[in-house]
Amino acid sequence: MMSIQRGLLLGVLIIGLAAPVAAQQSTTVTQADIQRLQDNVYLADRDLSQARSRDAARATQLQAELDDLRDEVVYLKVKLRKERTLSRSEYADVRDRIDDLRSRARGESASPVSSSSSSSSTSASAAVAPAPRPASPAPVSPAPSSSSTSTTSTASTRTTAPAGTVEIPVGTEIDVRLQNALNSGTNQVEDRFEATTLVDVGVNSRIVIPAGSLMRGVLTQVEPATRTNRTARMTVSFDQVTVNGQPYAIRGTVTQAIEGEGIKGETARIGTGAGVGAIIGGILGGFKGALAGILIGGGGTIAATEGKEVQLPQGAVLRVRLDSPAYVTPPAR
Repeated sequence: MMSIQRGLLLGVLIIGLAAPVAAQQSTTVTQADIQRLQDNVYLADRDLSQARSRDAARATQLQAELDDLRDEVVYLKVKLRKERTLSRSEYADVRDRIDDLRSRARGESASPVSSSSSSSSTSASAAVAPAPRPASPAPVSPAPSSSSTSTTSTASTRTTAPAGTVEIPVGTEIDVRLQNALNSGTNQVEDRFEATTLVDVGVNSRIVIPAGSLMRGVLTQVEPATRTNRTARMTVSFDQVTVNGQPYAIRGTVTQAIEGEGIKGETARIGTGAGVGAIIGGILGGFKGALAGILIGGGGTIAATEGKEVQLPQGAVLRVRLDSPAYVTPPAR
């Protein structure tokens, strides 16, 4: 009898300990969740590109909201990495606001059912949100992308370009010149910076991004050199390019950096339509002119030699590789 009671007691203890763990796992935000937010921000930018042809003023207003949401996603990413935890409510709030913005960009009216379902769970939002629109086949088709997985969303971006835009494929390399100096000892996470393209970016013999176009970057990780951390790091990425005054979302990471003074007369030596990467690859020949004292790893993370800060001077030339397709309306011929 005593052994049975001990067994029952042990079982109750195991169940009692396992329940909180299971509940915590179900409410834990992961880096995969943050990646889905970033994917949805990218898709929202695509929706705004389409909305500009219908209502430019409305699209400009929504673009300001999206820029704020993009900053919030970066904040959540940094907070999760530093604190190792993030409340589900913070994640859900940003996720639902992105979904709401996408609905408005597509011209769909906000639904109270959608907001209530999003507060309960992600799956409930996916199941209930489309219900008020059964009689409108046109808006229904893009709706699942807002709640689908990042894999499905990426697949859709590769097959369908917004009307009037040209797809710049994954892996395209763009050479840009920094307009701001960056330093891991003084810059902070989320700092913005700008660069200008050095050569025309073309697709099928058509210029899509002219030389001199403005590209916006953001620092998503900054680790200065300290007594305990001898290797400074800085993650540099680009999230926007402006063509003819219109901003377009991109996702690009730095793969190479060279000193600005290493380029001699590139403007005269490169004609219109020169291949992407001609500056670094063709003129300088491989790694000639590479910035001393830094190493560039995966994801655009730049590490300095031991005990030094990562320094990218103004005028430095960066090679940026697109991590996902970009959709840009090319200039008029």
